[in-house]
Amino acid sequence: METEFPPSGLGYDPAAQVHLGLFHTGVGPQLLWSAPDSAPHHHRDTFLRVARTLERGLFDAYFLGEGLRVREKRGRVLETDVAGRPDAITLLSALAGATDRIGLVATQNTTYNQPADLSRRLASLHLLSGGRAGWNIVTTDNAWTGENFRHGGWLAHEDRYDRAEQFVRAARGLWSAWPEDAVADDAKAPSWARPSAIGTVRADTPLVRMAAAPTLPTGPDAPVLFQAGDSPGGRDLAARHADVVFTSNTTYDKALAYTRDLTTRLAAYGRDRESLRVMPGAVVVVGDTAAEARERYEWTRAEEYNGPRCLAFLEQWWGRDLSGYDPDGPLPDIEPLEQELDPSRGTIAVAHRTGKLQTIARWRRMAGERGLSIRGLVREVGPGHDVFCGTPGEIADTWGHYVRERVVDGFNITPQVVPGTVDDLVDRLVPALQERGLYRTAYEGTTLREHLGLARREG
Repeated sequence: METEFPPSGLGYDPAAQVHLGLFHTGVGPQLLWSAPDSAPHHHRDTFLRVARTLERGLFDAYFLGEGLRVREKRGRVLETDVAGRPDAITLLSALAGATDRIGLVATQNTTYNQPADLSRRLASLHLLSGGRAGWNIVTTDNAWTGENFRHGGWLAHEDRYDRAEQFVRAARGLWSAWPEDAVADDAKAPSWARPSAIGTVRADTPLVRMAAAPTLPTGPDAPVLFQAGDSPGGRDLAARHADVVFTSNTTYDKALAYTRDLTTRLAAYGRDRESLRVMPGAVVVVGDTAAEARERYEWTRAEEYNGPRCLAFLEQWWGRDLSGYDPDGPLPDIEPLEQELDPSRGTIAVAHRTGKLQTIARWRRMAGERGLSIRGLVREVGPGHDVFCGTPGEIADTWGHYVRERVVDGFNITPQVVPGTVDDLVDRLVPALQERGLYRTAYEGTTLREHLGLARREG
């Protein structure tokens, strides 16, 4: 049965099509290494297979997560989840030579990079791939990550988006400081480049200091800017600079509220809705029938929240070894340590950095009132993902409502099983979208910006 959605008020476009990316996290419980058909997660051939399958499925982009420190549990590498991944720009540079059209998006951090260096590496990927590079702009303020650098703990939380905005402005300045016509096209010219054509970019703020000239052109246009952040600071950064927003607001009502807010913010910076693509993150579970899809979904949930993972989740909150407890038994009867959450897993949201004991007390009341075991509680309160679960046709119809009401422009899908989820998307869901006129039948351009239908941008 088709789901009914209210009109968005953002305008209806009967010709709108779905844009798709694949967000390959490389870490975390949502990537199920325990699946029988799971490919080796760090093997070159796995990444090659995924990229080529996505290109066959006419995806806009292959989107890599990044982590500057692997997740830990009380000072040791977390053994229950996939951990570690190749450097995103290095990996995508290798994939650029093995693919022709798919966009290549690298998640890169503005806190623990420098704009002159990062802009150069992104420009290199963009130039060598023929205009297919993208940068997913992320920030961090945690000292746990910073311990890998000289800057451990140096950035206050309230400053992270200020630095990101100044960083992105400096990087864009470097990309535009090498004009397209800077290099002579005549061997008889008196100099290789026009005098003063390649400019120097300076930044002198408390958070970004730089004086640099670009060392190479960016190619067909500037790399596409993705921004992943739902906080007010993240939304403002997106409204100022982003070409694509990667958001966690996936359900229809949340996505609608988010896009309405972002449209207002865009106007404040002299931009309109057409200058930005909204692509929420999503998990997709496909079955030949709704019942089969639901069965597959329940299997993935059981794997995500297996016994060791549920105990590891509570250990993060209790600050104690809970390995002796039964995941299907009651909550631990020992008291948690009083200090606030250990950030060593690298996943602590700002909202959870204080109030730990009150949260645990609330969980105990909830478990008592509802008869929840450790596993049952963690499934209720642990990190979750919005899931599109159903037949290819059901999911395609739902996505058609989203994009034609202009609530979103597409989705950035997190695969749970690699390569199984990727194959399902390309071989089962893409044809259903195409049958409904919701998806391209061939690439119409060669660059990532063209795939997304975005205007050219020099810097």
